[in-house]
Amino acid sequence: MTTARIVLFGATGFTGRLTAEALVRRGARPLLAGRDQGRLDALAASLGTDPPTAVADVSRPESVRRLIEPGDVLISTVGPFLRWGEAAVTGAIDAGAVYLDSTGEPPFIKRVFQRYGPAAAARGAALLTAFGYDYVPGNLAAALALDKAGTEAVRVDVGYFVSGDMARRASAGTRASALGMILEPMHGFREGRIVREEGRTRVFRVGGRRRHGLAVGASEHFTLPPAHPGLREVNVYLGWLGALTRPAGLLARATPFVAAIPGVRRATEALADRVLRSGGTPSAAGPDVSSQIVAEAYDGRGRLLAAVELDGGDPYDFTAEILAWAAVTALEDGVRGTGALGPVDAFGLDALTQGCAEAGLNEAA
Repeated sequence: MTTARIVLFGATGFTGRLTAEALVRRGARPLLAGRDQGRLDALAASLGTDPPTAVADVSRPESVRRLIEPGDVLISTVGPFLRWGEAAVTGAIDAGAVYLDSTGEPPFIKRVFQRYGPAAAARGAALLTAFGYDYVPGNLAAALALDKAGTEAVRVDVGYFVSGDMARRASAGTRASALGMILEPMHGFREGRIVREEGRTRVFRVGGRRRHGLAVGASEHFTLPPAHPGLREVNVYLGWLGALTRPAGLLARATPFVAAIPGVRRATEALADRVLRSGGTPSAAGPDVSSQIVAEAYDGRGRLLAAVELDGGDPYDFTAEILAWAAVTALEDGVRGTGALGPVDAFGLDALTQGCAEAGLNEAA
């Protein structure tokens, strides 16, 4: 019998490095995995705990599968996930492991729930996709709001907002993922089913200010309805674009037509590859960077029943800390269920609230 471990795949990337540091702060000794042995050795030396390392590459899926044993917890920070994320998912399923990732890519999230969830349940694996700033906070805020609202709630709206200079903080992987999503369809949940989303916008009031949000596909669309059977509509909005939100909504409606133009997808992928090759070091998190996540629950007449706001700091720091919390908790205590799970499903509302608080995200007074 081998001892179960935490395996961090993509450890030398920006989010991977932050996650490795967060794991070490929690007393874990993860197996660091990536493509480049030299970079892995340098990271291991910087952590000061002599963690083990292993070379694995998504171009050789068997190398990823060999990393994982039954009972392990695999964290994947290898993006863009729509292009490179599946080797880690299938490897975790084959091993019957617990899988966590840092994706924010709607088509990949949808794929995990619809394509890989049933296979994971059959093998005793648990898949926790989008387990970072995208989209743990909204799952928590919505669950708290729905808990307060009671059984009358039929709709919940979630909004994600960031204050401060996030443009300089964005990693190459984040920029490449964003480019890859330009031509991809979004999803929502309305009339009790997953539907295509096309550029809806709305205004929230956050901290006394009007904040605009653009509808996006998220994990909340898959995780909230099973836990709250009365829900008929789930909407998730990103509010990072400010005054550009409405033009972005118009562009989103035109996406199917733009994507059909010959050569457009190839050009977008080439640009994303160029962004990844350019690399660059994101700026350090500044004290001015903060995040606000709002969830509002409504009844069938459109009456607001309950609202919750969560306040936190830098999204990248939160992602690393919550991934580390989840991995250590899953390794020590397990998760609740198999298949594709949401954050509340996997850990329970009270534990997730505490985990998010430890990662710097708390309910506003």
